[in-house]
Amino acid sequence: MEDAGQKLKRARERLNLRYRDVEEASLRIADRHKNDEFIIALSRLSDIENKGTVPTIYRLYSLCAIYRLNVSEALRWYGVDPAALTADSAAVQLPETHTVGIAGNEDGQVELPLLDPGFDISRTTYLSRMIQRWGKFPLALFDNMDLQNHRYAFIGSEDWTMYPLIPPNSLIQIDESKRKIMNTGWTSEFDRPIYFFEHRQGYVCGWCSLIDNQLVLQPHPVSMCAPKVWIYPEQIEVIGQVAGVAMQLDQAKRRRGQT
Repeated sequence: MEDAGQKLKRARERLNLRYRDVEEASLRIADRHKNDEFIIALSRLSDIENKGTVPTIYRLYSLCAIYRLNVSEALRWYGVDPAALTADSAAVQLPETHTVGIAGNEDGQVELPLLDPGFDISRTTYLSRMIQRWGKFPLALFDNMDLQNHRYAFIGSEDWTMYPLIPPNSLIQIDESKRKIMNTGWTSEFDRPIYFFEHRQGYVCGWCSLIDNQLVLQPHPVSMCAPKVWIYPEQIEVIGQVAGVAMQLDQAKRRRGQT
């Protein structure tokens, strides 16, 4: 099996680079960074390729820059897999409370919850309560999600309460810092606060009004859903205010098919 040094040698030979070419290129990189640690001397390059010498992080960076290699892939040649960073950090117990995951994960992945197999897509669900384990998802799919400061919920496939503003099967972002119920202060349905609630039978999302100790859930008029009333706060709790929505766009077709 080819070792890391031999893989680096093959990368150099594919580009028809001599030892002297690599050394001169590393000198330019060192000059750019004002750091001689990036320099790869002829003898050192020979040791890296033929004697199994492990390059420093600076020299490995220079080699990757010169050979057009992915740094993460080169690290894996030496038995260091950046993709395992989050799992390895989770295996190390720390005495102080801390956030989950690794900031700036260079592999373009982020830690998100994988849900319990019993997850019912027909019901509105508070995802933070359904976590089975943490898994990796492409970060690009969640570029606008603030995973540290917000929570997320899934609107059930049979929950039409806030249709068409929030159709079934939508993913909503919840700002838990905004739990105070506002009865006034908006000018249209688009800036009226939408809240996410937990009650004894599950979860619900919608507009509301608070009259004394009665909380009235007010569905969107187009939804054809009836208002519901709970005693607040004994029977229902405000989780937070909806701050963002990711939705499918063709739910109206299904809605028309049901009516």
